Amino acid sequence: MDMCFLKFLVLERLGVHNMRIATFNCENLFARYKFKKNIDPVKEDGFTIDDMAFNLMDEDEKRITGEAIKEVNADVIALQEIESLPILDRFTTEYLDEMGYKYGILIDSHDPRQIDVAILSKYPVNSIKTHKHELSTLKRVKWLFSRDCLETEIDVDGKTLHLYTNHLKSMMEGREKTKPRRVEQSKRVAEIIYKKWKENGYKGNFVVLGDHNDYPEGNTSLTALLEHPGLENVVERLPAEDQWTHFYAPNKEYRQLDYLFLSKSLAELNTNKPEMMRKGIYYGAEKYSGPRFDKIGKDKPKASDHVPLYMDINLE
Repeated sequence: MDMCFLKFLVLERLGVHNMRIATFNCENLFARYKFKKNIDPVKEDGFTIDDMAFNLMDEDEKRITGEAIKEVNADVIALQEIESLPILDRFTTEYLDEMGYKYGILIDSHDPRQIDVAILSKYPVNSIKTHKHELSTLKRVKWLFSRDCLETEIDVDGKTLHLYTNHLKSMMEGREKTKPRRVEQSKRVAEIIYKKWKENGYKGNFVVLGDHNDYPEGNTSLTALLEHPGLENVVERLPAEDQWTHFYAPNKEYRQLDYLFLSKSLAELNTNKPEMMRKGIYYGAEKYSGPRFDKIGKDKPKASDHVPLYMDINLE
């Protein structure tokens, strides 16, 4: 008997469910008005407008972002840098209408750039919980989370998948200068997992995922998650040269910023490897020599400077 079919029968008998989860930083999925173009915001909704200069944004960027999400075809995908729920709904309708994402979740955070974390799911969302109102212990900082640690419970054919979606503090002001905030955020996420799952030995269908804005190596701020007894950074299953999820053009750096931390029991059940879909990265990221979507440019248009990270998993 074919071994793959035998494994399928075993999983079927055990009542596990195969699905695909993903995370993707869409890089500024905004809708802003054309203030510098003397456009009347009452008459124009501004869906194709850039973030800071309020210039027209190339529609190809949104199309390519949509193509990247469609190519991955995840059952549940966590997104970062989404402006609002109406924008998420509009983007889904215009670019992902045939994908079956009936459920979209986003809670506005306190980020000054108005970028939030979000969930698109083909399965029903049973419960959501925000941590956006938690306060920081650091000086001159009010909110603990830069965006949120968004808890979501999703019903996958009767099995509950628990997601903890994050977008930690950016390194834009420097890795060391911004490290204390990410350390505090990472420790808090680790504490949430500890309180919820420690008593049963971290057995459960839960995943911590998102853009954590730091590398796993060196003087990392992610130690609380990387060394957590209940979590596994499954990207480490890949060869070192294939672990990058982000390209930083000024320094030509290819690094991991995006993570899928599977629960201890999910990691033991799912011994396969995650994947990255890089067809939407711009041609400046020369390390990737595979196929790209139409109209990708040297710098832009592009899907994002991040790439979608995804994995097929069976639930317990």
